[in-house]
Amino acid sequence: MSLATSPWRPRITRPVPDRDPDAAERAAADLLSALGLDLTDENLAETPRRMAHALLEMTSAPEFELTTFPNDENYDELVLVQDIPVQSLCEHHVLPFVGVAHVGYLPGSRILGLSKLARMVELHARRPQTQERLTMNIADHLQRELDPRGVGVVIEAEHTCMSLRGARVPGARTATSALFGRLRDDQCSRAEFLALTRRTS
Repeated sequence: MSLATSPWRPRITRPVPDRDPDAAERAAADLLSALGLDLTDENLAETPRRMAHALLEMTSAPEFELTTFPNDENYDELVLVQDIPVQSLCEHHVLPFVGVAHVGYLPGSRILGLSKLARMVELHARRPQTQERLTMNIADHLQRELDPRGVGVVIEAEHTCMSLRGARVPGARTATSALFGRLRDDQCSRAEFLALTRRTS
């Protein structure tokens, strides 16, 4: 039963594999030692624990309830939340990419609590991945759970795997988009959504 016809609030979670903080700390110590760092140095003694804790934190997202309300006014125009912070990890180098997401939808029979758009971004961002996959996952999840007439997601981010290593091009930003329903198929709706997201850049 979709949220379009149901008033209940599903708890949104993401399956997380078994995690072993102690093993992560040992692995961090091995890696840092292999890189030539002296972990007997007082300044570095706690670094493996902090490093493991940071990575565990960056790959876990809190659960939340996907709160929706009846669209009693039959509102049929775009709802867009701009500049939602995005922090994720590149799955190829395990280095951060950071930026903003613009997430919008055309309501059907229900409207979504606005904070849940930010929660949805955080839920999908907290894992190693590509920006392309992150963009599609957010849009697909909203389309599946909310059953709107259209969904649009644009993400703009700087990848430290490009700015700190390899090509070393600080400031270069990558933009990705995913459009479903009328925001993909209707030229006017698509143009409105993309114009509003560009205006924030």
